Order: sequence, then C-alpha cells, then structure tokens
Amino acid sequence: MTVGIHIIADLYGVDEELISTSENVLSVIEESVRISGLTKISSDYYQFQPKGVSGIVLLAESHLSFHTWPEHNLVTLDIYTCGDPHHADLAFNYIVTKLSPTSIDYKKLTRGNQIAEDVKIVSPEHVIIQ
Repeated sequence: MTVGIHIIADLYGVDEELISTSENVLSVIEESVRISGLTKISSDYYQFQPKGVSGIVLLAESHLSFHTWPEHNLVTLDIYTCGDPHHADLAFNYIVTKLSPTSIDYKKLTRGNQIAEDVKIVSPEHVIIQ
C-alpha cells in the first residue's frame, strides 16, 4: 500500500517571459489543479523583483508547489497527492504542455510504501498493529 504519489520535476528551457510574473504562472497552476480534478483549499504566490515567482497550492489531497528562475529558463515543480495517482499525472501533463520546456528532469515517487493496511497511526509516537 502507498499513501501518495510525489512528482518532482525540473523544467528547463521555459520561455523567460512566461515564468517571470505571478500573473502568467498563476493561471497555469490554478488551471492544472482544476482540470486534474484536485481539490484546492488555498493558494499563495510570491512575486520576486525584478522577476521570478514562487507559489504553493494547498490541496485536500496534499500540495503543488513551484519556483521559477526566469534568468535560467527554469521551473522547479513539486506535486504531491494522495488518492488516485492519475490526478497528479494530469496536473503535471497540463503544466508541461503550457510551459513547453525543452527538457525535463523528472522523478515520480510513491510515498508511504511501508504502511501496512492493518496499521493505524494514532499519533506520531504510537503505532497500533491489529
């Protein structure tokens, strides 16, 4: 059993203008959440001066975060979801399609692999095995 899917990616060769301002990046990120069927709780974006953006979307399923380095044409992306792994893939594919990187360094991890189905975690200090 796993509890989640974690996609970690570096997107290289992204158009500098596309990732310089929060307005541009926000629309891509927010739409990726919507079309992938994820559940947004809140989001926060920070505009660096003169350019560059960091942001996070808190999801009921976990989170999606990113950082942009327009001067390097780079976006680092982190998508972690529990539940159906297809949702993380949909969000990732949408972002890649919209940002059109020339290359991607990509890792997809399964999280919580050592959780047995008959284990209940009641607090970080206590594990009860039934």
